[in-house]
Amino acid sequence: MAAWLASRCMTITIQKISSRLGAVVSGVDLTGELAPELGAELRSLLNAHKALVFDGVRVDDEQHERIASLFGPVTRAHPTVPGASDNVLAVDSERSRSNAWHTDVTFVANPPQVTTLRSLITTPYGGETLIADSQGAYRDLPEALRNLADSLRAVHTNTHDYVRADDQPTAARAEHRKVFVSKQFEAEHPVVRVHPETGERGLFIGGFVREIAGVSKADSEALLRLFQHRVTRPENVIRWSWQPDQLLVFDNRATQHYAIDNYDDLPRLLHRVTVAGDVPVGVDGRSSRQLLGDPSDYSVVAA
Repeated sequence: MAAWLASRCMTITIQKISSRLGAVVSGVDLTGELAPELGAELRSLLNAHKALVFDGVRVDDEQHERIASLFGPVTRAHPTVPGASDNVLAVDSERSRSNAWHTDVTFVANPPQVTTLRSLITTPYGGETLIADSQGAYRDLPEALRNLADSLRAVHTNTHDYVRADDQPTAARAEHRKVFVSKQFEAEHPVVRVHPETGERGLFIGGFVREIAGVSKADSEALLRLFQHRVTRPENVIRWSWQPDQLLVFDNRATQHYAIDNYDDLPRLLHRVTVAGDVPVGVDGRSSRQLLGDPSDYSVVAA
């Protein structure tokens, strides 16, 4: 335990959610003044567990931003979608339901490194968030498939299947999709990224991937199905049921997530703040690159 914690008579307790990822963290007060040393402690926990849950976080958006900034500079709310404020995105069931596996904002060259979600309105049933361990998925691949994945790169875009229109969208959801794709972004990332802090390798794909670069459409689809299936195997996934005043923090470099649309027409509202990310690097040392669009107004590049 860090000395600063002991000096404040604080004891952090961890309850693992599964053997591979996820932990409920107790003994941390996120509602008051936040010491910089707390950021290092939480970063260590996030590197170890990939997803952290905190109960009883009764804060406003401004304090939420301060919590997120423990991990680094915060981004703007979204590259195309207006936020509840400059840096806070309202994840509102009335406007959008991201019923697909994805990693946040991978259509820019430096996607957020950390996502924080705070529950404001929860549902009496359903509305869970699934989180998958993309590093565990990579470790489970046979060596031949790991070697193949190491060599591949993928094109991610905000106009792909993740934002595919509903068959019968509400006016609010149709408008949200229109805004979401109002400016097109494309980025090329390694299929396997090396985590800059832990050195672990993980599959870096998800719902924004349009294609594997340099192969046919049929081969691209087959490869993506193969790797994505590995990410979402049950042993890699936790299912978090929301309660009011909870904060979920996950490493966007090591996970995918999925907000399940299983709560009928009930209202559900989370607020999201993301932390600026580094540019992913593959096993071969090559960095990601922006192919289309300029995300510099959205996020700085993290050191």
